[in-house]
This record gives sequence, structure tokens and C-alpha cells, in this order.
Amino acid sequence: MYSLEVNFLKDRKPEPKNTSKKPKQAVSLGDLTPIYIGVTVGVIFPALVGGGWWLLQGKNTELGENIAKLEQQNQELESKVGNINKIKEETNKVKQETQALVTVFDQIRPWSAMLQDMRDRIPATVQIENIKQIAPTAAAEGQPPANPAGGVEITGYARSFSDVNDFLLSLQQSRFLKSTEGKITAAELVDAPIPPGTVQPANTVLIKPPQLVKYTIQSSMSDVPASELTRELEQKGTVGLVSRIRSLQQTGVISK
Repeated sequence: MYSLEVNFLKDRKPEPKNTSKKPKQAVSLGDLTPIYIGVTVGVIFPALVGGGWWLLQGKNTELGENIAKLEQQNQELESKVGNINKIKEETNKVKQETQALVTVFDQIRPWSAMLQDMRDRIPATVQIENIKQIAPTAAAEGQPPANPAGGVEITGYARSFSDVNDFLLSLQQSRFLKSTEGKITAAELVDAPIPPGTVQPANTVLIKPPQLVKYTIQSSMSDVPASELTRELEQKGTVGLVSRIRSLQQTGVISK
């Protein structure tokens, strides 16, 4: 057999080499603007963030210092407010104690003034044998008395029942007593009492003493404050009490 050998390499013409280089395309500066912007932003933005963070840290520090100062001031104010409240409590306590003393003081009824008032009002035909004060009674169990001043009881002799009535009506006009609560609790005819030391002579006719009306009058003391009775107290000679009342009125403890 015969073999056929074909050499295609020898028959192919060599291609000419392209020795010319393609010219490089020039890059204009306008095309780099986005890059510059990106670089600028990349540099400036972190700087801005860092500056903002630094400013925020400074502001936080300043705020922290202000908060600390405010808290200190708040503590000082709370301490001052506590002292003020304590002073107010003490002041209110003193006012309450003072008011209680003034109330007691304002309820004083000098017996000298009351006795003088009775002497000025008693009819000539009436005699007073005894005067005693009646203790105040509570309106209900556990409750304070309705009239802390209490009352007064007068016993004595009168020439007639009408004289006793006249004496009661005169007492009802007194500002030291309550006009609506004055009343005659007892009145009866009795023999006139023999004056002490009187001795009936022997072998003489026994003379029967005349009859008189023995009476008992009760009344409640007035609850009008003593500060409203200064004119009556002064007229009855209670100058000391009137002077103290006017002194308290000048200081404002008792209203005029």
C-alpha cells in the first residue's frame, strides 16, 4: 500500500505580523470628577462624623456637669424646703397654742366685775345671801361642754315675789349672763332670819319675824368673749384685764 502525506503547514502562507500598536485613549480630567468627589466625600464625611462626635461628647460632658449642678441645687432646695416646712409646722404649733391660750384668756369672767354688775342691778327690796358658780355640763358623753363658762346660782331674800321677778329681769339685761337662760328655780315664803347675835330679852312678848320670799335664781354665764366686753369691764373697774386685752389687740393676737 501507499501512504499519502500532506503537509499543510508548508502550503499555508504566513500571516503578516501587525507591528503597529493601537494608540492609547487619553483620559480627560472631566472624567475624574466623580472620583474626586468620592475621595473628598470619603475624607470629609469621616471628619464631619468625628467632629460631630467630639461636639456631642463635649455637649454630653457639659450636660452631665449641668445635671450634677442641678441635682446639687435640688438637694439644697429640698433641704431649704424641709427647713421651711419645719419652721411652718413650729409656727402653726405656736399659733395653735397661742390661740388656745387666747381662747382661755378671752373666756375669763372676773368675779369682781360680775359682783359689781349684780350690785348695780339688785332692787333695794332684795338681798343676796349666797352666790356660787355652777360647773359646766357636757352636752353629751365624751363631748366638750356647750358653755365652758358654766353658770351661776344666786340665793337670797326678797320682800315679795314681784321683787324676785324684777331682780331676774334686771339680771337678764346683763351682758355677763345669758338672758334666755335665767330662771327662778325656787321661791317660797319663810320667816325672816334672825340676825346673828340677836338675843330675845327674857319676860318679853315673843315677836314673830315677818315673812320674806326666799328665792333661788340660776343663769348661764355669757359666752361673749371678754374682748367684746371691754366697755362693761372698764365700767365695773376691771382695768387690769382691759389693759391686757387691748395690748393683745394691738399685737394682733386678738381681733379688735
